Amino acid sequence: MELITLGTAAGPAIRGPEGGIASAVVIGDVFYLVDFGLGVTRAAHAAGLRGNRFRAGFLSHLHSDHIGELPGFLLWNWGPPVDGFTEPVTLIGPGADPGRGHGGCGLAGTRQLVAGLLDAFSYDLHIREADEARPSMADLLRVEELTPDRIADAEAQPFPVYEDDRVRVTAVLVDHPPVFPAFGFRFDSDHGSITFSGDTAESVALSRLAVGTDILVHEAVNLGFYAAAGFDAAFVNHQRISHTTPAGAGRVAEAAGAKQLVLSHLAGVAEPDYWETEAAGTFSGSVQVARSGDRFPVRDSRSAAIGPV
Repeated sequence: MELITLGTAAGPAIRGPEGGIASAVVIGDVFYLVDFGLGVTRAAHAAGLRGNRFRAGFLSHLHSDHIGELPGFLLWNWGPPVDGFTEPVTLIGPGADPGRGHGGCGLAGTRQLVAGLLDAFSYDLHIREADEARPSMADLLRVEELTPDRIADAEAQPFPVYEDDRVRVTAVLVDHPPVFPAFGFRFDSDHGSITFSGDTAESVALSRLAVGTDILVHEAVNLGFYAAAGFDAAFVNHQRISHTTPAGAGRVAEAAGAKQLVLSHLAGVAEPDYWETEAAGTFSGSVQVARSGDRFPVRDSRSAAIGPV
């Protein structure tokens, strides 16, 4: 089991060389993706990940920097001519909720997002299916929405979202106002576990999801960067209430008893030492500051995975 941080930058602003947020979980000869930020298509190819090994993709929430390159990844990894997927793959993400955040009638959830993608690229899809003997992409995409109705009242409790012969995936609601719903995900296999925060303020629910995890991949924000650069007060406040400082990420990892903390989705500019030092001040385990293309093997193998409690 291995984590590959395909891209580690927050967005949608481009403030450095790192790719947009996207991560791969590799288990044996298959892989799963969490978020589809800018550059994920090329980054996955560079990492040796071909579409014929792709099983499922997970969208933590519907901000553009997490879903913007979903169309490119699917179109560049579909069908035999590109060693792409020819069997059904699963895409799991939020449904739009009209009752909270900035939800409202007519706003797209994951299902409508994918339907719109298929419609927008229908010319290309039709031509390639007819001219290149590719399978119907529409028939290969299995879209599942995580809706408030499905979550019911257990907002702070992990709940199952996906399982196959390699992995069990659970999720929890995290705090990313005004976005709702937004999720963290945990992957458990026979080789260990990897947990992703998604975008979130410091979250007790995430600590519960990540209990005992081998690797916690957590976002981090440098609030001082935005304040010093003269950003509007409302924007700085959004960063403060919707994201987590590296020290906060350390506290979440410590509360969960995580074995390793990997900082990714880095918002604002800072030297690597800043992120690591701040997180290490509140977390007693190993801290790594991820770069695009970094690989983190899960070293704590076990005969049976232990899920969240």
